[in-house]
Amino acid sequence: MYHHYLNTPDGFPKPYVHISADDEGVTSIYFVSEKKALESKSVITQQCAKELQEYFKGKRVLFTVPLNIQGTEFQKRVWQQLCRIPYGEMWSYKQLALTLGSANYCRAVGMANSRNPISLIVPCHRVIGHDGKLVGYTGGLDIKGWLLEHEKNRKVKSKQN
Repeated sequence: MYHHYLNTPDGFPKPYVHISADDEGVTSIYFVSEKKALESKSVITQQCAKELQEYFKGKRVLFTVPLNIQGTEFQKRVWQQLCRIPYGEMWSYKQLALTLGSANYCRAVGMANSRNPISLIVPCHRVIGHDGKLVGYTGGLDIKGWLLEHEKNRKVKSKQN
């Protein structure tokens, strides 16, 4: 297993992004306050760090780094749908559940979202409550709000250019 820590931008609620990967792809991305694992970088963790830096600078909206995401079949379906939410847009849990076949999946979608091990690249931060409120982000609502504001501001700037 490889570990890489990336410093977050000024004003971000946590100082580091902890990237973990194996030889097949990124296995997790978490926002952390301290470095707990020894760094052992790989080509994959370095590519991921580069792409995350580009995202934070507003120069990347899609990620190409390989992922090796582990979960149940339903969780993987949810996470695949999350990757279809366009940069700078937000969907409700109900909207996401409907893309999977039924509004009755809302609770299961929420649980899958909370277990997403690859924050940001699998953009669970783009899912909000049906009333437009920020709800349910494992990394913390302060981080979710920061990411959504970052994407909103970058999307507006890219439309102006």
